[in-house]
Amino acid sequence: MNKNEKISPQEIETWIFDLDNTLYPVTKRLLAHIDEHMGGFVANYLGISREEAHQVQKSYFRKYGLTLRGLMIHDGLDPAQYFEEMTPMDLNEVDPNPSLGIDIARLQGRKIIYTNASAHHARLVLDRMGFDKDVFEGIFDIQAAEYIPKPAIDGYQQLCDRYSVDPKRAAMIDDIARNLEPAAKLGMMTVWKKTGAEWAKDVDVENHIDHVVVDMQNWIQTILKTTTS
Repeated sequence: MNKNEKISPQEIETWIFDLDNTLYPVTKRLLAHIDEHMGGFVANYLGISREEAHQVQKSYFRKYGLTLRGLMIHDGLDPAQYFEEMTPMDLNEVDPNPSLGIDIARLQGRKIIYTNASAHHARLVLDRMGFDKDVFEGIFDIQAAEYIPKPAIDGYQQLCDRYSVDPKRAAMIDDIARNLEPAAKLGMMTVWKKTGAEWAKDVDVENHIDHVVVDMQNWIQTILKTTTS
């Protein structure tokens, strides 16, 4: 195989999945809940109005990919305080989907979650969805990435080191197209889970995206059919 040639899904040894809006849809109501919750934290921490907090929140998210990262860099936030005060989101908006977990488990190779959120949040969501605890070998969260969020390439390299992942035999699945660029640079097969989210609008399918998927479970089932046939 040429070093620049991507392998097929059937040859993947490690599957790396984003969580929010990739394995389940983040509804408008849930997004509003998260937005309100984060806005309240920013306002209280900085001692500013909710309107000002909203502007800070969005500015940091656009610049760093994570509001938490901006607060750490510019405002001296201790991330421990953030995770202590930010209570879990309302998981009633997350629909159970145990069959997706079963299909992911059937994929040949290892499976890892890579999220800009916390491992605690990821475990709550996976439990709510009805996934067995052994579907994923590990959860690489924002703390494991030393609070450097995607799409900084550092986290991807740390994940590969921690789990002994050969990136040229790995696939990265994410709903944010720019998060796939560093994965592609490392040689991973990249899968963009296209959604109706605001950040997915008017996004060009650039060369660093190998596959575009609208229905995640249908795509996985297609791979399973070709692998087992």
